Amino acid sequence: MTDNTEIRAKSSERVSGAVTARGNVIVNCTNVQYTDNEIQTRYRYERVTAHVDQGDCENVQVSTIQRFYRFKTKKQARKLGLMQVGWGGNNGTTVTAAVFANRHNLNWCTREATHMPNYNGSLTQAATLRLGFDETGQDVFVPFSSLIPMVAPNDIVLGGWDISGCNLADATDRAQVLEPDLRRQLRPFMERITPLPGAFDRNFIAKNQLPRTTNIIPSEQKQVQLDTLRENIRQFKSQHNLEFVVVVWTANSEKYAVESKGVNDTADNLLSSISSSHVEVSPSTLYAVAAILEGCPYINGSPQNTFVPGVLELARREKVMICGDDFKSGQTKMKSVLADYLIGCGIKIKTMVTYNHLGNNDMYQLTDEVMWKPKSASKSRIIEDIVDANGLLYRHGEAPDHVVVVKYVPFLNDSKRDVSEYTSETFMNCHYTTIMHNTCLDSALCSPLILDLAIFAELFSRVEYCVEDCNGNFKPEDYTSMDVALSVLAFYMKIPRTPPNEPIVNALGRQKSCIENMLRALVGLPPENHLLLERKCPE
Repeated sequence: MTDNTEIRAKSSERVSGAVTARGNVIVNCTNVQYTDNEIQTRYRYERVTAHVDQGDCENVQVSTIQRFYRFKTKKQARKLGLMQVGWGGNNGTTVTAAVFANRHNLNWCTREATHMPNYNGSLTQAATLRLGFDETGQDVFVPFSSLIPMVAPNDIVLGGWDISGCNLADATDRAQVLEPDLRRQLRPFMERITPLPGAFDRNFIAKNQLPRTTNIIPSEQKQVQLDTLRENIRQFKSQHNLEFVVVVWTANSEKYAVESKGVNDTADNLLSSISSSHVEVSPSTLYAVAAILEGCPYINGSPQNTFVPGVLELARREKVMICGDDFKSGQTKMKSVLADYLIGCGIKIKTMVTYNHLGNNDMYQLTDEVMWKPKSASKSRIIEDIVDANGLLYRHGEAPDHVVVVKYVPFLNDSKRDVSEYTSETFMNCHYTTIMHNTCLDSALCSPLILDLAIFAELFSRVEYCVEDCNGNFKPEDYTSMDVALSVLAFYMKIPRTPPNEPIVNALGRQKSCIENMLRALVGLPPENHLLLERKCPE
């Protein structure tokens, strides 16, 4: 082993390192104004348009278009309620346990150490973004929440539904995600909480889930179920004096609903189908409609087609934000990093074979082949845009052999194991094989995503914008909300929902940059480009 202390000492004059500042960010710029209630910015946005000439040469004609956006963001974060569908499941109980543990600063012991609660894995609570350089040349990083006021997770009021009638303490023990000492301390807080009865239709869940259905709305009429869910939301909001509520589906996957004309193709047809208890109206769609009609953003954390065309039209009509589909938390997130890295380096992935096995209830219900179809589709489409981005490596329609295998292994409970093998062609068609093994608690990866999504949904619903005309003019009445499809949060989803004509982006680096640069835009800062031109080409 080599002692590099002397070598490091010789290079100590190099500019390096970074500092994290934890205070609030105040932007001192003529295009930014802080009022008592708002952050107002004038933001220059440049985009590149490219036209590919027809013919053999395929030359590309490129031009830039500049627009000025006006953003207004309310400074005060509202009192936020989070209602989870599947509150008694592994994800719902882990989210709840984490909030109580952090709120009450509970420590717990394992055979290795005494542990403190945290929100690791959350962008809003445990990640930083780069602002710029300080006077010594160091990078300055700040927490995401330093740019714009955000709701603190400890302040979120929790509620929700579940078709299982277990209290949350028993449900947390059943999940076996958290350590026994922590569960023991949490029991007094959680045993008095029982989820609200859930909407239920046996045609949309796996048969092996029927024994758990002990807590359902006592009516098979879907209009009654919808009305009950709406009333639940209203009571929750009133009981806790909430200013804003976000509804998140964190329950198991459903079977696909059949999308058909006259049933769920328009908002009015969907509402009529609910009234007549049509067989192709799923419980998840009932929750989405209830949330939208009550003005609450709805986030779909599973792969089923909750957002049928009628739901999308209803969300636009009511101007309520939606986000989906299917949380991207573990192996799929790694896949969207590694595939982007390899293909971005000019290395051609030929095969991607991934194995997952774990033993929680979410995996158990996937043993029903009908239930596996939506999950298989969401896991398999994660690299489409990455492949399409490199036409030098892949001909039109060509893609890697992509195989996804999932197995239920009861002994492992929530401990997820995945093995991924990537075989690629590199220089002169030589093979390059990468094998990765991950072990994680599935719900520990997913839970911080749920908190982030609720926090960001509340934040982006406080944003209004307008676009100046070519003369730099705008009218106050031109301000409007962001598009209802929260594609800015694609970072969290396997199959992101996007506004009309916006392409889907799955590459994780691009998705994270989108969130960072959106936050920067709201405080008048230019996008981070990492060019550092003032260093490379000094004045």
